[in-house]
Amino acid sequence: MDKLRIATWNIHKGVSGIGPARRLEIHNLAQAVESLDADVICLQEVRKFNRREQQALARWPDLPQADVLAPPGYEAVYATNARTRFGEHGNALLSRWPVVAHAHEDMSDHRFEQRGLLHAQLQVAGVALHVIVLHLGLIGGSRLRQIAQLSNYVEREVPPNAKLLVAGDFNDWAERLHEPMRRLGLKTIEGVRLPTFPSRLPVLHLDRVYARGLTCQHGVVPRGAAWARMSDHLPLVVEMSWI
Repeated sequence: MDKLRIATWNIHKGVSGIGPARRLEIHNLAQAVESLDADVICLQEVRKFNRREQQALARWPDLPQADVLAPPGYEAVYATNARTRFGEHGNALLSRWPVVAHAHEDMSDHRFEQRGLLHAQLQVAGVALHVIVLHLGLIGGSRLRQIAQLSNYVEREVPPNAKLLVAGDFNDWAERLHEPMRRLGLKTIEGVRLPTFPSRLPVLHLDRVYARGLTCQHGVVPRGAAWARMSDHLPLVVEMSWI
């Protein structure tokens, strides 16, 4: 295998709209995720459960959202970042390839934002591939401290010569994190902006895939009214090649 297709998507907890227009989108998201045809799908703002939403919205699924979203034949891994009065949500990873191990680390920088990383080790055509799913904070200083924490985590938990992907919602609208990520040996698609937020009129490149030991060849952001309805972010799909 010489190609790998990676997707990342902040799914806004599977619900869109405000007030009376609030609607459940998780079933549409499941069809959309399958249509991306990605080998690895990194998801943020994925609900494990929410008692209030379950009572308010019809057709709320019995399973956690990560399991609902996993296409047939995919393995789903989930880790909670945030616990609220009514439920929990966090990051998830869906993989066509076997998941050998997975772990979670709290990345919360202050008490107003609960953040974390999900780390999964996959076995892709006999090769170990480490994937870290992130959802960074809204404050610039928090994001820089979280990248420093990511650096410490990678040094501690990922072998130096291992292939590594880091994907997710970086909330980095000023694009200040490219250089800190480059210092970790992680590169993204050079010289290309792929706006994903807000979904109805995307202008900000918040969702990204960085790689070490693989090359980001090109990326695409699906566009259109149907995609814009499902979340406040659009998905990003990146084609990778082995070095």
